[in-house]
Amino acid sequence: MRSNIVTFAILFAILAAPLRGEVIESTAAGFLVRNTAAINAPPAKVYAALTDGVGGWWDPAHTFSHNARNLSLDAKPGGCFCERLPDGGGVQHMSVVYASPGKLLRLTGAIGPLQEAALTGTMTWNLLEAGGGTTVELIYTVGGFRAGGFRDIAAVVDGVLRGQLARLKALVETGRPDGGSR
Repeated sequence: MRSNIVTFAILFAILAAPLRGEVIESTAAGFLVRNTAAINAPPAKVYAALTDGVGGWWDPAHTFSHNARNLSLDAKPGGCFCERLPDGGGVQHMSVVYASPGKLLRLTGAIGPLQEAALTGTMTWNLLEAGGGTTVELIYTVGGFRAGGFRDIAAVVDGVLRGQLARLKALVETGRPDGGSR
């Protein structure tokens, strides 16, 4: 009985853990950021929200149209993480290169203002089952040429991605990307 209580306490602490993010490395050639979150839902539910429901959790402030409902993510190799624009145009944010439902999603491309430079990026969403919930690890690696280098932008990208992961967590756990705070 005591070991069950200890196990439950450890699992609760893991699932209740705050989001964590960090710039792992930033050099003149690129950067690597990693964010993690414990989400109180099974991996299949998290993956479905991540892919099929991207417009429900992605922050509209980080879209070109300022409307996250214009986003779509076709979670298959060659699929597009795309955005419709109000004038009939569109944006390809990233391309899917690896999709394993409930386990892993990997995309390539330079998001947001990084598109304007000669950059390439790889974004990996790892989903690991953890005591009935899911540990999500979001890694984004960017490299190439950017005038002025990367030291000023790595922390900004890390913060944006941490915010996106927090919104995904809130949507899955509460049904609202803001966690029901509005």
